[in-house]
Amino acid sequence: MALPKVLMVAEKPSIALSIATALSHGQMSTRRGSTEVHEFEGRFLGAPARFKVTSVIGHVFSVDFHGKYQDWATTDPLDLFQAQIIKTESNPKAHICKHLKQEARGCHYLVLWLDCDREGENICFEVIESTGFKINDVYRARFSSVTEKDVLNALANLVRPNRDEAMAVDARQEIDLKVGVAFTRFQTSFFQGKYGNLDARVISYGPCQTPTLGFCVQRYLQINTFKPEKFWSLQPYIIQSGYEILLEWQRSKLFDINVAMMFQKLVAEDGILEVTDISEKQETKGRPVGLNTVNLLKVASSALGFGPQTAMQLAERLYTQGFISYPRTESTAYPPSFDFRGALSAQRNNPTWGNYVEGLLTSGYQKPRSGTDVGDHPPITPMRSASEDMLGNDAWKLYQYICQYFIGTVSPDCKYVRKKVEFSVGGESFHCTGQHVITKGFTAIMPWLAINDKSIPSFTKGQKIKVSKVELYEGNTTPPDFLTESELISLMEKNGIGTDASIPVHINNICERNYVQVQAGRKLVPTTLGITLVRGYQSIDPDLCLPDIRSFIEQQITLIAKGQVDHHRVVQHVIEQFKQKFCYFVKKIEAMDALFEAQFSALVDSGRIMSKCGKCLRYMKYISAQPPRLYCGTCEEVYYLPQKGTIKLYKELSCPLDNFELLICSVAGPEGKSFPLCPYCYSNPPFEGIEALINTAKTSTSGKIGKGAGMPCNLCPHPTCPNSLVTQGVCACPECSGTLVLDPISAPKWRLCCNMCNCLVFLAEGAHRILTTKERCLECDSSIIEVDFNKKTTPLADGSTLHRGCILCDVLLHSLVEMKHGRGFKRMGSRGRGRGRGGRGRGRGGKMMDPKMSFRDF
Repeated sequence: MALPKVLMVAEKPSIALSIATALSHGQMSTRRGSTEVHEFEGRFLGAPARFKVTSVIGHVFSVDFHGKYQDWATTDPLDLFQAQIIKTESNPKAHICKHLKQEARGCHYLVLWLDCDREGENICFEVIESTGFKINDVYRARFSSVTEKDVLNALANLVRPNRDEAMAVDARQEIDLKVGVAFTRFQTSFFQGKYGNLDARVISYGPCQTPTLGFCVQRYLQINTFKPEKFWSLQPYIIQSGYEILLEWQRSKLFDINVAMMFQKLVAEDGILEVTDISEKQETKGRPVGLNTVNLLKVASSALGFGPQTAMQLAERLYTQGFISYPRTESTAYPPSFDFRGALSAQRNNPTWGNYVEGLLTSGYQKPRSGTDVGDHPPITPMRSASEDMLGNDAWKLYQYICQYFIGTVSPDCKYVRKKVEFSVGGESFHCTGQHVITKGFTAIMPWLAINDKSIPSFTKGQKIKVSKVELYEGNTTPPDFLTESELISLMEKNGIGTDASIPVHINNICERNYVQVQAGRKLVPTTLGITLVRGYQSIDPDLCLPDIRSFIEQQITLIAKGQVDHHRVVQHVIEQFKQKFCYFVKKIEAMDALFEAQFSALVDSGRIMSKCGKCLRYMKYISAQPPRLYCGTCEEVYYLPQKGTIKLYKELSCPLDNFELLICSVAGPEGKSFPLCPYCYSNPPFEGIEALINTAKTSTSGKIGKGAGMPCNLCPHPTCPNSLVTQGVCACPECSGTLVLDPISAPKWRLCCNMCNCLVFLAEGAHRILTTKERCLECDSSIIEVDFNKKTTPLADGSTLHRGCILCDVLLHSLVEMKHGRGFKRMGSRGRGRGRGGRGRGRGGKMMDPKMSFRDF
């Protein structure tokens, strides 16, 4: 009888490998698929079974709007609030759905080894949907590390997946998609092209992102509006046992100089201090509670110099390699059953702290202080020993901190004696303090938290001491500094903005959108755009940038995860609330625009003269700030240009369709290309069918770049224009369905550039001239090119310089061709790689239109 088959699915290939290695004790076979599949035999639910362990690569599906809502120009953002959302495969090229379906065939059980958080629970049900298993045949493994002990324990204690937690993620995804996209599309469309020095490619809004930015701007405004005040403080000095000691004033400081001078006079006239009290007290600095994600991120930023995004990437890598436990946890309390001795024993041979750990194991370790248990994962804990050579510099820094922190949690408390001596003179009270460490405790392994000894001389109660001098210190109050990443993380946690998993993403987003800049000391300084946006929200609807609404949403999502509220009702309520706010925001957008007008320059005052407008024949201005564009002040029209490359006038040539002067766009670097374009055609493609090619560019995540943007001359099918695809196209691209087009300004390093991918084909270097002709190759239908070689380097046998031929079929020209795609060079293949008559995308007029092509290089 055949053994029952069990399919196991992990979240990442590395986790699948660790799980398979632990369960099979290394005795497994591995085969390739979309992700690797490890097979072995073992026992499942007390009986022999055949196991297959594979993985996904994060979320299987992502949420998006239906295709009819993708066009910014034809969709009212208000309609997005009621639009149906669909789930599409997150990474279609990886074929994860197909892979899971194939591997599930013939299997009797499904065991899910996804990360044990809400996102992981959501992926569980994505896997169930992809494989088609009945829920009764599906089990969930709960684990916090991928050590053999934890993996075996998880397999012995399988549970069922939690649909409520999965639905909580669905709710958050739908809310964030609808709210974020509606606001982003409206304000991007409104401000795009209005101001010359405004980067308006995407002016995004996010229910979490914007309150996060709000914290940074609020601190900026506090600094900007701060008014310093002068203060004064008494500073009496005494000399005791040969040491000069500065005493601290009980009043600390005063803001009235006359009163401060009065006290100074009283103390100076008396001149004799009396010791009124001497106290000694043993105090304790408690060892830390367990380490959770938020505290790790704060320390990584403030002490290690890693941004939250980088810190989480390093932590996840350490986890997948088995060096630490699961790095996403809100808990700071260890479960009663946690094996502290085992975790410590794994570190006893470490060359850096092994001796300290050995001492703890010998003399006895302490149990960590009581923290907070939110029921997710134990605190972040080292699972096995490592060295810097094994991990690399950055990962080692983070691992070292995690290890020292954990060892500190099971070390004794730090104990010290604090001594305080109080004095009286002229009716005023002063004091000095000293301290002496008795037991270093956990600070021996966490020296950055150590208490420093501070010695003070001996005094006796009632002792009289002469005041050596009395100074009146004058100072100014100072404003708070810009928020650090560590402080921002604390504010986000306190106000319920994001989760331990998403906090790094939100901070990274406001940096990438150029709303804030990270400066020295990991300080977050808001940009003009970030400040103006938040001030605009505050002037229209402060709720849009305050944490209150998001905090409420997170509370509702938590209730969904606990099964206490209906997912659909929560989503509908929140969406309706934001829909009303959106309508009000649209009505009052002029209030935000007034702030933008005060901060950014109008188009008419921006840019430099570049080329003539085909409508009014006046010169247009070129505005290089993102997104690059031409502005005609007479027609009051904006024409968007490619986002990458240098723009120049092209030989004062004009487009035969609209009389606009042509431009040449040159992308620098060894993989660069050049292509001419008409500003009007680029933004308003004149030929039917071209829209399908550039639709992706218009609605991509990089933002709306203008109506119909994206048609340079190397895509133009004009039959007679000397710069069109028909005239300059040579042959089909060997790497995609595009066409290789002659780069008009590439001399002396002549080349062909694909109009759809980054493929470059280098021709006869050093030739005086290379032209395309109207002739076609009889064999492959490619364009015949004419090459005028240099007299000194001509490869022609008779010393002549002029030669015509097909780069695919002509032996001489083909021998001079070199192709570059990506970073690797290789010779062009046989004629068949050119896809001539019998191939896909024949010659110049072949299959040049791919509805899914990407214009990111333009």
